[in-house]
Amino acid sequence: MTVRLRAHHLLCMLTYVGRGYSPAFTQNYDRIASRISNGEEILIVCGPDDICSPLLAEKAPHCLRKNVAERDRNAATALQRVLARPVAPGIRLAPDASLLERMRTAFAKGRTRKACLGCEWSTLCSSVADRRFADTALLVQESIIR
Repeated sequence: MTVRLRAHHLLCMLTYVGRGYSPAFTQNYDRIASRISNGEEILIVCGPDDICSPLLAEKAPHCLRKNVAERDRNAATALQRVLARPVAPGIRLAPDASLLERMRTAFAKGRTRKACLGCEWSTLCSSVADRRFADTALLVQESIIR
C-alpha cells in the first residue's frame, strides 16, 4: 500500500509525538506513522490526505482552508531545495533513514519552517526538534543534527 500525504504533512510527520486534534485523529496518525516506519511508500497528493481523513466529517474541516493549501506550497518549495528533487502531487518518496534525516536536519535548522507559519502546533514541533526528535512516532535511525 501507499500512504497519501499532502506536502506540509511531510514536515508534520517529522515531529509527531502522539498528540492531535482528537482521539480518532491520533489513532489514525499512529497507524500512518507505523506504516511509514515500516517502509511504506509515500505518495504526495493535493489537498486532504490520509492524515486528514478523521477530520473531513467536521462541518468546516480546516484541511480545506486556503491557508493549509498555502502551507502545502511552502512545504513543497522548501523540501524541493532540501531534497534536490521535485515534491509535488504524484511524486512518490521512499521513507528511508537518509530522506528523513535530511528533512529533520533542515527542519531543525529552520530551512523548511516557513510552511509552519500560523500553525497551532508550531511550538510543540519546535520543542520536539530542540529535543533532537526524541519520542517521535516515526521510527527511523536516531537523528543526528549537524
